[in-house]
Amino acid sequence: MTAERTGGKASRVRVEVDGRELELSNLDKVLYPSAGFTKGEVIDYYTRVAPVLLPHLRDRPLTRIRYPNGVDAPSFFEKNAPAGTPDWVRLERLPAPGSTKGREKLDYVVADDLPTLVWLANLAALELHTPQWRVGESPDMLVVDLDPGAPAGLPECSAVAVLMRNRLADDGIVSYPKTSGKKGMQLCCPIAGTQPADLVSAYAKRIAEELENAEPKLIISKMAKRLRPGKIFIDWSQNNAAKTTVTPYSLRAQATPTVSTPLTWSEVEEAGGGIPSTVRQFTSAEVLSRIDEYGDLMADLIDGGPEVPM
Repeated sequence: MTAERTGGKASRVRVEVDGRELELSNLDKVLYPSAGFTKGEVIDYYTRVAPVLLPHLRDRPLTRIRYPNGVDAPSFFEKNAPAGTPDWVRLERLPAPGSTKGREKLDYVVADDLPTLVWLANLAALELHTPQWRVGESPDMLVVDLDPGAPAGLPECSAVAVLMRNRLADDGIVSYPKTSGKKGMQLCCPIAGTQPADLVSAYAKRIAEELENAEPKLIISKMAKRLRPGKIFIDWSQNNAAKTTVTPYSLRAQATPTVSTPLTWSEVEEAGGGIPSTVRQFTSAEVLSRIDEYGDLMADLIDGGPEVPM
C-alpha cells in the first residue's frame, strides 16, 4: 500500500492498494474509545488479516455493521451497496428476504479482494457477516451458534461444542470451532452445497434437540430466552437462508477490538473439561499473533464436505 496526503489535508490520505486508488479519511478517529483504537488501526488490522480472511468472504454477499462514530455510538446494518461505491467493487443483485425497506432485490457487496476490504474498513464497517451460501449456490456450510445464558460462559460453550462435534462426526460432518468475539462460540461445518437451506436447518435442529434430550441441565434448543439462564442455547436457526453469521476474523463492536477467532480443538477440549485454558474473546493483536503461530485454522472449511443426512 502506497500513500500520499490529499490537498495537504491531514484528515485525508490517498492510497494505492493492489492497483486501486482509494481516499482514506479521519485515520486518527477513535472507534473503540475504551481501547483508544483508531480507524487507522482498524484498516491496518483488516489489511494484515486479509490473506486468511478473504477466502472466507469470497463469493459471499456481505452484510456490514457500520459504526461511523465508534462502538459507543449508534450503528446501522448495511446490505445494499452505499452511494459512491467505486465501480471496481463487485456487486451482486440478489433477493433480499425480510428487507426492512420492502425491496425485493438489493445490490450486495462481495469482498473478493484487498482494495474492497480496505474501502469497507474506511467506511467503519467493523463487523462483516456472511450467509452460509455462495452467490448462485446452495448452502456449503452448516453453522451452529452456541449462546451462553449467564452464569454459563465459554467453558460451558466449549463442553457443548465437543458434544456437538462428536455427534456431527457420527454423520461424517467435520466441525471447526471459533469464538463469536462477543460472549459465545460457533461451529462451522463444510457441507456439500447440494441441499436447500431448509433441509440443512431441519437437520441442525434435530441434532440440537438430540443433545438437549441427552444433557437437559446444560443444553437448550428452544428459542425462549426465559429458558436459557445457566444453559447453552444451540441456535440451529442460523442455517435459515436469510440469516448471516459473523465471518471468521471479523472485528466485533465490543469495548475492545475483539475478533471472531478460530480455535484449536485441544483448546476447546481443555476449556470444556475444566482444565485452565486460554480460550477467551481474543483481541485483534492477539489474533494476528495466533495467525503467525497457527495459520488459518479454518482453511479447510472452504473445501466442501458431505451432504447432511435426511
